[in-house]
Amino acid sequence: MRIEKCWFCSSTIYPGHGIQFVRNDAKIFRFCRSKCHKNFKMKRNPRKVKWTKAYRRLHGKDMTQDSTFEFERKRNRPERYDRNVTENTLKAIKTIDKVRSRREAKHIERRKKGKKAQQMREAVKELEQSISLVKAPSVLKEDPSLTLPKIKVKVSQPLAENQPMEE
Repeated sequence: MRIEKCWFCSSTIYPGHGIQFVRNDAKIFRFCRSKCHKNFKMKRNPRKVKWTKAYRRLHGKDMTQDSTFEFERKRNRPERYDRNVTENTLKAIKTIDKVRSRREAKHIERRKKGKKAQQMREAVKELEQSISLVKAPSVLKEDPSLTLPKIKVKVSQPLAENQPMEE
């Protein structure tokens, strides 16, 4: 059983599923669903469409380089069947899957770490700007340390006001 990859979104296509498009130069494009096929016909770039694997990898949302991806690559060279090799391969697949899931979880945690600090800064900034909604105005008048410092801005006067306007 051969499991293919969708050309547009990189999801898996099982036998009997999806659409195949063969171009005039005999290049085969496989699509998992009509959504991918329609986007391909509209000549959309998968790297610019947010829900595709290409976009997620390009923008650092998914892991791009990892040694576990080496096992997933397609190999076209036929191998002679050997029971021991098959058994070892099936055992290795389980361990590789565990390693990959652990690394993906670690990658997601690293992405979230920076986001938390940014959200905290945004929350503090919003609180500073709308402190009057949290504290009563009378309390703010009593304790000026709770308000933001007032900034004075000089406004320059126009030099010549009497000159006629040009048309």
